[in-house]
Amino acid sequence: MYEDKTLTCRDCKEEFIFTEGEQAFYAEKGFENEPARCPTCRAARKQRGNSDRSERRMYTVTCSACGVETEVPFNPSLDRPVYCRECFQNR
Repeated sequence: MYEDKTLTCRDCKEEFIFTEGEQAFYAEKGFENEPARCPTCRAARKQRGNSDRSERRMYTVTCSACGVETEVPFNPSLDRPVYCRECFQNR
């Protein structure tokens, strides 16, 4: 039903094979678009995405319940309470 296809990577412009097995997998998952990047560029892009998450900005706040200074991974708004991990888990 499927045949190997030669595609060109959006990033490195190199050709790569979109195998019949990969096409069947894409069809099974309901993906409508063919891959735009070769496996190497896909892996590099995924790795960059993961490293961006690990460097998340942290905000220093004072816990609304116990008054301890802590860090949270979001910019708190002044109209809502913010809790340290322990107080949050106890609520």
